[in-house]
Amino acid sequence: MATTSDSSDALPAAHRRSEVIDSVVWEPSERWVRATKGEVTVVDSRRPVLVWEPGRPVPLYAFPAEDVRTDLLHRTERPANPRRHAGATVFYDLALAGQSIKAAAWTYPGEELAGHISFEWFGHDVLDHWYEEDEEIFVHPRDPHKRVDALPSTRHVRVEIEGTTVADTHTPVLLFETHLPVRYYFPRDDVRLDLLTPTDAHTRCPYKGVATEYWSWEGDGAALPDIAWSYPDPLRQVEIIKDRVAFYNESVDIIVDGERQERPVTFFSKRSRS
Repeated sequence: MATTSDSSDALPAAHRRSEVIDSVVWEPSERWVRATKGEVTVVDSRRPVLVWEPGRPVPLYAFPAEDVRTDLLHRTERPANPRRHAGATVFYDLALAGQSIKAAAWTYPGEELAGHISFEWFGHDVLDHWYEEDEEIFVHPRDPHKRVDALPSTRHVRVEIEGTTVADTHTPVLLFETHLPVRYYFPRDDVRLDLLTPTDAHTRCPYKGVATEYWSWEGDGAALPDIAWSYPDPLRQVEIIKDRVAFYNESVDIIVDGERQERPVTFFSKRSRS
Protein backbone atom coordinates (compact mmCIF):
# COMPACT_ATOMS: atom_id res chain seq x y z
CA MET A 1 0.00 0.00 0.00
CA ALA A 2 1.34 3.42 -0.93
CA THR A 3 2.33 5.58 2.02
CA THR A 4 4.06 8.52 0.34
CA SER A 5 2.71 11.97 1.02
CA ASP A 6 1.60 12.47 -2.58
CA SER A 7 -0.51 9.31 -2.72
CA SER A 8 -4.21 9.74 -3.33
CA ASP A 9 -7.30 7.67 -2.67
CA ALA A 10 -8.87 9.02 -5.85
CA LEU A 11 -9.20 6.59 -8.73
CA PRO A 12 -7.31 7.51 -11.90
CA ALA A 13 -9.40 8.83 -14.74
CA ALA A 14 -10.35 6.13 -17.22
CA HIS A 15 -8.49 6.03 -20.51
CA ARG A 16 -10.41 3.45 -22.50
CA ARG A 17 -10.43 2.24 -26.06
CA SER A 18 -13.05 4.27 -27.87
CA GLU A 19 -16.45 2.61 -27.86
CA VAL A 20 -17.32 4.14 -31.23
CA ILE A 21 -15.16 3.39 -34.27
CA ASP A 22 -14.59 5.61 -37.30
CA SER A 23 -14.16 2.96 -40.00
CA VAL A 24 -15.72 -0.36 -40.93
CA VAL A 25 -14.17 -3.30 -39.09
CA TRP A 26 -15.20 -6.93 -39.17
CA GLU A 27 -14.23 -10.38 -37.99
CA PRO A 28 -15.54 -13.86 -38.78
CA SER A 29 -17.55 -15.79 -36.20
CA GLU A 30 -18.01 -19.53 -35.74
CA ARG A 31 -21.49 -19.20 -34.24
CA TRP A 32 -24.46 -20.80 -35.94
CA VAL A 33 -26.84 -17.93 -36.60
CA ARG A 34 -30.43 -18.17 -37.79
CA ALA A 35 -33.19 -15.64 -38.31
CA THR A 36 -36.88 -16.20 -38.95
CA LYS A 37 -39.88 -14.28 -40.22
CA GLY A 38 -43.08 -16.02 -39.23
CA GLU A 39 -42.49 -19.71 -39.93
CA VAL A 40 -39.84 -19.05 -42.58
CA THR A 41 -36.10 -19.28 -41.90
CA VAL A 42 -34.58 -16.38 -43.84
CA VAL A 43 -30.99 -16.79 -42.62
CA ASP A 44 -29.18 -20.00 -41.68
CA SER A 45 -25.42 -19.54 -41.49
CA ARG A 46 -22.42 -21.12 -39.84
CA ARG A 47 -20.15 -18.52 -41.43
CA PRO A 48 -21.40 -15.16 -40.18
CA VAL A 49 -19.21 -12.08 -40.09
CA LEU A 50 -19.51 -9.49 -37.33
CA VAL A 51 -19.40 -5.96 -38.74
CA TRP A 52 -18.91 -2.72 -36.80
CA GLU A 53 -20.03 0.31 -38.79
CA PRO A 54 -18.56 3.79 -38.30
CA GLY A 55 -20.17 5.68 -35.44
CA ARG A 56 -21.98 2.65 -34.02
CA PRO A 57 -20.85 0.98 -30.80
CA VAL A 58 -22.51 -2.40 -31.44
CA PRO A 59 -22.08 -4.90 -34.29
CA LEU A 60 -24.30 -6.31 -37.02
CA TYR A 61 -24.04 -9.63 -38.82
CA ALA A 62 -23.22 -10.06 -42.51
CA PHE A 63 -23.89 -13.44 -44.12
CA PRO A 64 -22.65 -15.19 -47.26
CA ALA A 65 -25.40 -14.79 -49.84
CA GLU A 66 -25.76 -18.57 -50.17
CA ASP A 67 -26.82 -18.69 -46.48
CA VAL A 68 -29.69 -16.26 -47.11
CA ARG A 69 -33.06 -16.80 -48.78
CA THR A 70 -32.15 -14.43 -51.59
CA ASP A 71 -35.27 -15.50 -53.48
CA LEU A 72 -37.16 -13.38 -50.93
CA LEU A 73 -35.01 -10.29 -51.59
CA HIS A 74 -35.71 -7.82 -54.37
CA ARG A 75 -33.40 -4.99 -55.41
CA THR A 76 -34.81 -1.64 -54.36
CA GLU A 77 -33.90 2.02 -54.41
CA ARG A 78 -31.35 3.36 -52.00
CA PRO A 79 -33.15 4.96 -49.03
CA ALA A 80 -33.38 8.73 -49.25
CA ASN A 81 -31.40 9.16 -46.05
CA PRO A 82 -29.28 6.05 -45.40
CA ARG A 83 -27.68 7.23 -42.18
CA ARG A 84 -25.81 4.00 -41.69
CA HIS A 85 -24.35 1.00 -43.44
CA ALA A 86 -20.98 2.46 -44.39
CA GLY A 87 -21.83 3.82 -47.79
CA ALA A 88 -23.95 0.90 -48.97
CA THR A 89 -25.66 1.60 -52.29
CA VAL A 90 -27.32 -1.77 -52.97
CA PHE A 91 -30.46 -2.39 -50.89
CA TYR A 92 -33.15 -5.06 -50.94
CA ASP A 93 -36.80 -5.26 -49.93
CA LEU A 94 -37.86 -8.43 -48.12
CA ALA A 95 -41.02 -9.91 -49.67
CA LEU A 96 -42.72 -12.59 -47.61
CA ALA A 97 -46.31 -13.71 -46.95
CA GLY A 98 -47.80 -10.85 -48.91
CA GLN A 99 -45.73 -8.28 -47.06
CA SER A 100 -42.88 -6.18 -48.44
CA ILE A 101 -40.41 -4.65 -45.98
CA LYS A 102 -38.56 -1.75 -47.53
CA ALA A 103 -34.74 -1.65 -47.48
CA ALA A 104 -34.60 -4.60 -45.08
CA ALA A 105 -31.20 -5.78 -46.31
CA TRP A 106 -28.12 -4.44 -48.07
CA THR A 107 -24.62 -5.29 -49.23
CA TYR A 108 -21.51 -3.38 -48.16
CA PRO A 109 -19.27 -1.76 -50.79
CA GLY A 110 -15.72 -3.03 -51.20
CA GLU A 111 -14.15 -6.38 -51.97
CA GLU A 112 -13.64 -7.59 -48.41
CA LEU A 113 -17.35 -8.10 -47.68
CA ALA A 114 -18.41 -8.78 -51.26
CA GLY A 115 -21.05 -11.49 -51.51
CA HIS A 116 -22.33 -10.85 -47.97
CA ILE A 117 -25.76 -9.56 -46.97
CA SER A 118 -26.82 -7.74 -43.79
CA PHE A 119 -30.25 -7.11 -42.29
CA GLU A 120 -31.74 -4.34 -40.17
CA TRP A 121 -32.04 -5.02 -36.42
CA PHE A 122 -32.33 -1.84 -34.41
CA GLY A 123 -35.95 -0.95 -33.78
CA HIS A 124 -37.02 -2.20 -37.21
CA ASP A 125 -39.76 -4.75 -37.81
CA VAL A 126 -37.77 -6.88 -40.25
CA LEU A 127 -37.05 -10.37 -38.90
CA ASP A 128 -38.98 -11.73 -35.92
CA HIS A 129 -36.41 -13.86 -34.14
CA TRP A 130 -32.63 -14.24 -34.15
CA TYR A 131 -30.72 -17.18 -32.69
CA GLU A 132 -27.08 -17.84 -31.89
CA GLU A 133 -26.86 -21.62 -31.70
CA ASP A 134 -30.19 -22.45 -29.95
CA GLU A 135 -30.46 -19.34 -27.78
CA GLU A 136 -32.57 -16.40 -28.88
CA ILE A 137 -30.76 -13.07 -28.95
CA PHE A 138 -32.18 -9.56 -28.87
CA VAL A 139 -31.48 -6.02 -30.07
CA HIS A 140 -28.11 -6.73 -31.73
CA PRO A 141 -25.48 -9.49 -31.97
CA ARG A 142 -23.37 -9.96 -28.88
CA ASP A 143 -20.02 -8.24 -29.07
CA PRO A 144 -17.20 -10.75 -28.37
CA HIS A 145 -15.11 -7.86 -27.01
CA LYS A 146 -17.69 -6.92 -24.39
CA ARG A 147 -17.93 -8.62 -21.01
CA VAL A 148 -20.75 -8.85 -18.47
CA ASP A 149 -20.09 -10.23 -14.97
CA ALA A 150 -22.68 -10.50 -12.19
CA LEU A 151 -20.97 -11.01 -8.82
CA PRO A 152 -22.48 -11.48 -5.35
CA SER A 153 -21.11 -9.07 -2.77
CA THR A 154 -21.30 -8.15 0.91
CA ARG A 155 -20.89 -4.43 0.35
CA HIS A 156 -23.41 -2.20 2.10
CA VAL A 157 -25.30 -0.38 -0.66
CA ARG A 158 -28.09 2.17 -0.27
CA VAL A 159 -30.15 4.11 -2.80
CA GLU A 160 -31.59 7.51 -1.96
CA ILE A 161 -34.02 9.62 -3.98
CA GLU A 162 -34.66 13.17 -2.74
CA GLY A 163 -33.14 12.13 0.59
CA THR A 164 -35.43 9.13 1.02
CA THR A 165 -33.88 5.68 1.29
CA VAL A 166 -35.58 3.43 -1.26
CA ALA A 167 -33.16 0.47 -1.11
CA ASP A 168 -30.71 -0.79 1.51
CA THR A 169 -28.84 -4.09 1.43
CA HIS A 170 -25.74 -5.96 2.56
CA THR A 171 -26.24 -8.66 -0.09
CA PRO A 172 -26.18 -6.91 -3.47
CA VAL A 173 -25.23 -8.42 -6.79
CA LEU A 174 -22.88 -6.14 -8.69
CA LEU A 175 -23.21 -6.28 -12.47
CA PHE A 176 -20.14 -5.13 -14.37
CA GLU A 177 -20.74 -4.44 -18.08
CA THR A 178 -18.13 -3.03 -20.44
CA HIS A 179 -18.58 0.72 -21.10
CA LEU A 180 -21.35 1.06 -18.49
CA PRO A 181 -21.28 1.94 -14.78
CA VAL A 182 -21.63 -0.90 -12.31
CA ARG A 183 -25.28 -1.69 -11.60
CA TYR A 184 -26.31 -2.74 -8.09
CA TYR A 185 -29.05 -5.39 -7.99
CA PHE A 186 -31.00 -5.51 -4.70
CA PRO A 187 -33.07 -8.32 -3.20
CA ARG A 188 -36.72 -7.28 -3.42
CA ASP A 189 -37.12 -7.47 0.34
CA ASP A 190 -34.50 -4.72 0.60
CA VAL A 191 -36.30 -2.33 -1.77
CA ARG A 192 -39.15 0.03 -0.78
CA LEU A 193 -41.32 -0.87 -3.76
CA ASP A 194 -44.24 0.73 -1.92
CA LEU A 195 -42.59 4.09 -2.66
CA LEU A 196 -42.35 3.37 -6.39
CA THR A 197 -45.00 3.15 -9.10
CA PRO A 198 -45.08 0.13 -11.47
CA THR A 199 -45.14 0.93 -15.19
CA ASP A 200 -45.75 -1.00 -18.39
CA ALA A 201 -42.22 -0.44 -19.73
CA HIS A 202 -40.03 -3.30 -20.85
CA THR A 203 -36.61 -3.47 -22.48
CA ARG A 204 -34.45 -6.12 -24.10
CA CYS A 205 -30.72 -6.65 -23.73
CA PRO A 206 -28.56 -9.11 -25.71
CA TYR A 207 -26.53 -9.88 -22.57
CA LYS A 208 -29.19 -10.01 -19.85
CA GLY A 209 -32.53 -10.81 -21.49
CA VAL A 210 -35.89 -9.06 -21.14
CA ALA A 211 -36.66 -6.66 -18.28
CA THR A 212 -40.44 -6.79 -17.99
CA GLU A 213 -40.83 -4.93 -14.68
CA TYR A 214 -40.15 -1.21 -14.31
CA TRP A 215 -40.94 1.35 -11.61
CA SER A 216 -41.05 5.14 -11.55
CA TRP A 217 -40.49 7.65 -8.76
CA GLU A 218 -43.19 10.29 -8.39
CA GLY A 219 -42.01 12.26 -5.38
CA ASP A 220 -42.22 15.95 -4.56
CA GLY A 221 -39.38 16.87 -6.92
CA ALA A 222 -38.87 15.98 -10.56
CA ALA A 223 -40.43 12.69 -11.60
CA LEU A 224 -38.07 9.84 -12.47
CA PRO A 225 -39.80 7.63 -15.05
CA ASP A 226 -38.76 3.99 -15.26
CA ILE A 227 -35.91 4.54 -12.81
CA ALA A 228 -35.78 0.94 -11.54
CA TRP A 229 -36.14 -2.42 -13.27
CA SER A 230 -36.01 -6.17 -12.82
CA TYR A 231 -35.39 -9.28 -14.94
CA PRO A 232 -37.86 -12.04 -13.93
CA ASP A 233 -36.21 -14.52 -16.29
CA PRO A 234 -32.68 -13.35 -17.18
CA LEU A 235 -30.32 -15.19 -19.48
CA ARG A 236 -28.48 -18.04 -17.82
CA GLN A 237 -25.15 -16.16 -17.85
CA VAL A 238 -26.56 -13.64 -15.35
CA GLU A 239 -29.19 -15.81 -13.67
CA ILE A 240 -28.06 -14.50 -10.30
CA ILE A 241 -29.90 -11.19 -10.94
CA LYS A 242 -33.28 -12.94 -11.29
CA ASP A 243 -36.08 -10.92 -9.64
CA ARG A 244 -33.62 -8.42 -8.16
CA VAL A 245 -34.13 -4.67 -8.59
CA ALA A 246 -31.61 -2.19 -9.98
CA PHE A 247 -31.63 1.59 -10.35
CA TYR A 248 -30.15 4.05 -12.82
CA ASN A 249 -27.05 5.37 -11.04
CA GLU A 250 -27.31 8.37 -13.36
CA SER A 251 -30.33 9.81 -11.51
CA VAL A 252 -30.31 8.48 -7.96
CA ASP A 253 -27.88 8.75 -5.07
CA ILE A 254 -26.00 5.52 -4.39
CA ILE A 255 -24.01 5.09 -1.18
CA VAL A 256 -21.54 2.20 -1.04
CA ASP A 257 -20.00 1.33 2.35
CA GLY A 258 -20.83 4.82 3.56
CA GLU A 259 -19.35 6.63 0.55
CA ARG A 260 -21.68 8.56 -1.72
CA GLN A 261 -20.93 7.75 -5.36
CA GLU A 262 -20.63 10.29 -8.15
CA ARG A 263 -23.45 10.10 -10.66
CA PRO A 264 -22.07 8.82 -13.97
CA VAL A 265 -22.97 10.50 -17.25
CA THR A 266 -24.04 8.00 -19.91
CA PHE A 267 -26.51 7.56 -22.74
CA PHE A 268 -29.14 6.79 -20.08
CA SER A 269 -28.71 10.13 -18.28
CA LYS A 270 -30.96 11.94 -20.74
CA ARG A 271 -33.85 9.48 -20.44
CA SER A 272 -34.02 8.98 -16.69
CA ARG A 273 -35.50 12.32 -15.56
CA SER A 274 -38.48 14.40 -16.66
